[in-house]
Amino acid sequence: MKKRWKRLPDSRSEPAGIERCILRRLPLIGLAGTAACVAVSLLARLLWWGDTSVETARALQMIDIWVIAAVVLHWTVVVAVAIGSFIVFVMKGPAYVADRYDLPDENAPR
Repeated sequence: MKKRWKRLPDSRSEPAGIERCILRRLPLIGLAGTAACVAVSLLARLLWWGDTSVETARALQMIDIWVIAAVVLHWTVVVAVAIGSFIVFVMKGPAYVADRYDLPDENAPR
């Protein structure tokens, strides 16, 4: 049995705001931020090309750790902003009737 959603009779949708612009730009922001973070690691490897010292290996490893941390932080922020924008997007839509739950007519708790 297919159940249809019923809109409330007097509900209205609010016009789209900045949340749609944010949701549209988030994939590009996520990709650009990730590329910028990875570019730091690639640039460090390019600058120290051919250097086989232990200090260089440690520095490159430390840069890689910081880059991974920055990428994970960036993705976390992008996902958090996406969730917030989606919530605003859904809340601006029309209101729907939920399933009824009849409350008992008792004044005292059971």
